[in-house]
Amino acid sequence: MFRRIKKLLSWGLLALAAWVAISVAMNWDLIQRVALGGKHDHESVPPPLPAQIKRPAILIFSKTNAFRHEEAIPAANSLFARFTRQNGWGAFQTENGAVFRPDILTRFDAVLFNNVSGDVFTPEQEAAFKAFVEKGGGFLAIHASGDSSHKGWAWYAHEVIGTNFIGHPMSPQFQKARVMVEDRIHPATRALPSIWTRTDEWYSFDKPSRKAGYHVLATLDEGSYNPEGMFGTDLRMGKDHPIAWWHCVGKGRVLYSGLGHTAQSYAEPAYQKMLLGALKWTLRLDGQGCDTPPAGR
Repeated sequence: MFRRIKKLLSWGLLALAAWVAISVAMNWDLIQRVALGGKHDHESVPPPLPAQIKRPAILIFSKTNAFRHEEAIPAANSLFARFTRQNGWGAFQTENGAVFRPDILTRFDAVLFNNVSGDVFTPEQEAAFKAFVEKGGGFLAIHASGDSSHKGWAWYAHEVIGTNFIGHPMSPQFQKARVMVEDRIHPATRALPSIWTRTDEWYSFDKPSRKAGYHVLATLDEGSYNPEGMFGTDLRMGKDHPIAWWHCVGKGRVLYSGLGHTAQSYAEPAYQKMLLGALKWTLRLDGQGCDTPPAGR
């Protein structure tokens, strides 16, 4: 009897080990991205670009070497493609970091990070993007493009985003909350109500971006949702909880929106208006700020 039990246990352990091995193999990409510090894949050869790209032009970038927003990224890319068609703008969408080269970036007036995460650039590519922005290129970053997976890139974390992501709620993850629109003049927020109620995954940061002198567009009313993270972590920032802001980096216009985790976000008329206004601002087609001709013009 004892031998039989021992044999059954042995078979059970072997089956468990096989199941674990299969699960790890099937989810290895996700494990690398989330549990092992992210991937470090860097491209050296850019994809072929069209011979002519109409100006103004937007480079839409959605590479992920950390957590990937599988549903949001294609939904956002589809929306941005519609914006460019409807407005007669040029655009190129890619996940190949090798396009971040000086001679290629001069073909664009703004760069859009669509939920970009992780270590996506070589040092040379980082330098090319930094020069593009500081010389007057526009930059729009959404949601995960401001998370903690970028902390290894000091210029981006400290001078572009300007504050450090510390977490998002998990009780539950997606909650309805009140967004308090502070700036009703900026192109990104002028079409929004002063109190905007919507559902999303709400980011918290270690300090308000306002402290860095950034222009806050909207804040979160923490009394309207439960800002509690993993294992009950307190994610409250207090009365000043910015969720969207803009500022100048050198001569470049930079705007960050912490909204947009879900695919449904990009079907919301109000958020569509916000993103369209943000793009027009980064392209210098509307609004004020960082007044200098865009790079490449």
